[in-house]
Amino acid sequence: MIKRIAQTAGFAGLLAAIVLTLLQSLWVTPLILQAETFEVAEPAAIEHSHDATAAHDHGASGHSHDDEAWAPEDGWQRLLSTGLSNLVVAVGFALMLAGLFTLRAPEKTWQGLLWGLAGFATFVLAPASGLPPELPGTAAAELLLRQYWWIGAAASTAAGLALLAFGGNWMLRILGAAILALPHLLGAPQPDVHESLAPEALEHQFILASLLTNAAFWAALGLAAAWFHGRGRRQQ
Repeated sequence: MIKRIAQTAGFAGLLAAIVLTLLQSLWVTPLILQAETFEVAEPAAIEHSHDATAAHDHGASGHSHDDEAWAPEDGWQRLLSTGLSNLVVAVGFALMLAGLFTLRAPEKTWQGLLWGLAGFATFVLAPASGLPPELPGTAAAELLLRQYWWIGAAASTAAGLALLAFGGNWMLRILGAAILALPHLLGAPQPDVHESLAPEALEHQFILASLLTNAAFWAALGLAAAWFHGRGRRQQ
């Protein structure tokens, strides 16, 4: 069983990570790069107005801005870093799916799509309804509060969907619907002022691209995990 879980997670995670990385490189990353131009332009304009005094201060103190944290450059470095990060995340989610399959295995490969869509709803759609994907330069609430709400929304969605799908009676299903709605009734933390350096149209494109690429990722992950899990079970 452990071998089957590991093989399912490894192969399904690799396939889903490739799908996600390709879609991100073609659609999501160009939008992020475009937004970063707006993020860089504003501080550059502010710094330009203080060039005279800044030059004097730098000469007196010897201060340098060269000691910045390393970040991957645009191109193959960024693509490789994104791909490796996606692989780690994909294998982790695939391990979760493979573990759940040992409790309730899909009888048909296409049923893996339902598991994938449930994962998309849990980890992407529900949290994004309160905290949508953000471009660089977008104002946001305090990070810790957003993390708490994200975890609560994901946990509530997972529990609610489980009760709706596997609840043995209508009372459990009603409870599941209530749990689903709870984090959204409480509301996600929001910044005092909603502002973004990027244009609003670019924000909307980025949200749509992020949601659709993640939907494709979860669909691929669910289908691949169900196929590899069923193949391993048939071989045994």
